Amino acid sequence: MDPEEVEFLGEKENVVIVPTFNYGVIHLIAGDIGPFRAGLPIKVPLWVAINLKQQQTCKIQQPDWMDVENLEVLKENEKNAITFTRMPNEHYMALTKALLKFAPDDLIRANEIRTLVKDIWDIRMSKLRSSVDLLIKEKSSYAAVDNLTILEINSVRPLLPHALDQIHRMKKLQGPQLGTNSSAGHTSSYSFRS
Repeated sequence: MDPEEVEFLGEKENVVIVPTFNYGVIHLIAGDIGPFRAGLPIKVPLWVAINLKQQQTCKIQQPDWMDVENLEVLKENEKNAITFTRMPNEHYMALTKALLKFAPDDLIRANEIRTLVKDIWDIRMSKLRSSVDLLIKEKSSYAAVDNLTILEINSVRPLLPHALDQIHRMKKLQGPQLGTNSSAGHTSSYSFRS
């Protein structure tokens, strides 16, 4: 999956909007949304919220997890934890990117949110790179990917199949040389579990 496909999946996440219009229920393939009543909050998919925002017919409410104080705590937790911490939303990057692009006026302290989410992403990518490096150096056969988001997993996906295939070939070659059956030997693993 490329980043655009992951972003597409993220646009299906529900956000709360406050419409400035009245309208009945809209029947979509993915389900019904509405009815819309001016001034009353309603949950809609992000793509609908963006469309309505572009038409200037709603205000998008900032998700609770996107509060600057919550993001600062999340950043510190991520920085101090050895493993990956659970993110408040599977598509936190896609949601943040879309809201900062299409509704920055609806976000409280938008520039700080941008910086904090970027810092969290950088910390997680650094951990992921070092984890993959350790995985390859230890010649491990598998890794648990607990608490990683789809976008993060897909950022290393192009590298891993080839690297793991090479490790498998090396283990097969080493098995007969050491006089052991490669399937009977101990396999080390690195876990991303928290």
